[in-house]
Amino acid sequence: MRIVSWNINSVRLREKLVVKLMKKLDPDVICLQETKCPNDQFPEKAFAKAGFAHIAKNGIKGYHGVATLSKHEILDSQIVDYCKKGDGRHIAVTLKGAGKRARPVTVHNFYVPAGGDEPDPQVNEKFAHKLAFLAEMKKNFKKMKKTGKAASQVLLGDLNIAPGEHDVWSSKQLKNVVSHTAVEIAELAEVLGAADWDDVARRFVPPQEKLYSWWSYRARDWAASDRGRRLDHIWVTPDLSDAVHDYGVLRAARGWERPSDHAPVWIDLKD
Repeated sequence: MRIVSWNINSVRLREKLVVKLMKKLDPDVICLQETKCPNDQFPEKAFAKAGFAHIAKNGIKGYHGVATLSKHEILDSQIVDYCKKGDGRHIAVTLKGAGKRARPVTVHNFYVPAGGDEPDPQVNEKFAHKLAFLAEMKKNFKKMKKTGKAASQVLLGDLNIAPGEHDVWSSKQLKNVVSHTAVEIAELAEVLGAADWDDVARRFVPPQEKLYSWWSYRARDWAASDRGRRLDHIWVTPDLSDAVHDYGVLRAARGWERPSDHAPVWIDLKD
């Protein structure tokens, strides 16, 4: 099962790029963030025609929004609201498995708040929202682990935090920039530990190597400057760690016509 995560930055604007991704990576599951699309206007027909007949959406008008597209049957879907804002930032789906054992897999699709520009929750409501969102994530996944449900789970999406030194182009210059501040990195580490999640990326790309999934639109030549950040993540519960056989970032997608500022990230799961 190949699972892809992509902050698409408007699914209606970039519908053709999603179809292009389908052809390029041949995934089984695509999780989109920042769809910016109410559920009744989501372009389901084009994706169903491409083989993704099973779709779960948590969209709102104009901004935010997440959606999960699957070739496999969706056995259950759940929208979880965070911070009582109803802003379309999480959907969890349980998918019918593939392979010999065909165990169901639950995929949590997240779009964590960006947090604004000022890394001070006292003066920046957006940053306070981000920290509160992460605290709720930690609480929910601690509960999941305590109740014995932390198995066959995948957490992915635009988490809007680049935690490692080499997850940003310059840790020194970005240490006080939202997405790489010490408080955000610490909070994300606590979410990671809440269900003993495995951040699989660094198993395939050593921690000392630069790894990015986002490049700003502000750069005149994003590829040449290469001032990126790893904001998009895929984690799995411990029982799935050995099932992850590959990981990648489709960097080339950042150079497609009218691209998202994020590149797709993906894993391969095998029984």
